[in-house]
Amino acid sequence: MTLGGFLLLLLIAGICGSLAQALTGYSHGGCLVSIALGFIGAVLGTGLAHFLGMGDVLAVHVGGQSFPIVWSIIGAALFVAMLNLLSVRRRG
Repeated sequence: MTLGGFLLLLLIAGICGSLAQALTGYSHGGCLVSIALGFIGAVLGTGLAHFLGMGDVLAVHVGGQSFPIVWSIIGAALFVAMLNLLSVRRRG
């Protein structure tokens, strides 16, 4: 994979992570958090898709790698929702 392909995957993961944050109302963190959420969501979402017996709905192929857009957003949203449930709320 080339450097340009890797940077494009980071950009796509960041957008997917940002969309998941917007869907769940989670607004902590910046670009790096969004990128991490996008990649974690891709792993969780792809696992969920295989468990349910569903294929890739929308996947982008960059540098020989496939990145599942829809499953990344769904997986990241589920991951963020779990984080919100497990986080300690502060009184204020």
